[in-house]
Amino acid sequence: MQILAEAEDLPKTANVKTQLVALWAAPAFLLIYVVAFFAFRGFTPPLSPELSAEQVAAFYAENTAAIRFSMVTYDLCGVMLIPFFMVIVVQMKRMATQSHVFAYCFLTAAVSGATIFALANIFFLVAAFRPERNPELILLLNDMAWIVFIAPVGMIVGQNLLLGLAVYFDTGTSDTAHEPVFPRWVGHFSIATAVAIAPAALAGAFRTGPLAWDGLISFWLRNGAYAAFVVVMFFVLRAALHRQAVKEGITA
Repeated sequence: MQILAEAEDLPKTANVKTQLVALWAAPAFLLIYVVAFFAFRGFTPPLSPELSAEQVAAFYAENTAAIRFSMVTYDLCGVMLIPFFMVIVVQMKRMATQSHVFAYCFLTAAVSGATIFALANIFFLVAAFRPERNPELILLLNDMAWIVFIAPVGMIVGQNLLLGLAVYFDTGTSDTAHEPVFPRWVGHFSIATAVAIAPAALAGAFRTGPLAWDGLISFWLRNGAYAAFVVVMFFVLRAALHRQAVKEGITA
């Protein structure tokens, strides 16, 4: 929190430039995520929760190298979206609301989500660490990896609800002639994203159907909505930073 407070004391030019650096890092790391996603054959299509222990063990034995590559890549780069989310936090702090509580809660939710994501990667790695072990143990680790990867969506839902509320409360700021930081439709989009992702919390309770971890809702809708949110917010943030730079006299 002290870092965020100190950021307000930076020169205006430096503040905008550092946000732009963090923002433009996002596309590069998204490309890395996509490569790691397709390198792990267990995502395309996602492994079924109905597979037997022997089938799961065989998958890890046959794809050990690819699983390790994919999960090590995620371990190294998974946290690299945090700077992108911090740009959202900084922009939320520019909003007209007297309290920055939404921004600080968004920050906490983003960091919590990154931590859970790292835990899921570790479970996948442990399952692939000794592919010759008892198939029942590999099945257990696989279940833990998938449920931790898909089901804990509370932080993501919280992020989107907080952003939506912040947009609705933002009536404009004094440094932008009462122009809101984000268009109001961003609030609607953020809330809709939260609604689309929330059902994935049930992935730990279903082994078949759209709510299972490989299902249409829990896997494809959840991950698709999250990816769409990041892409859309990239352009929203780029426009917001441009407006900030113009209003603060940094660029024409």
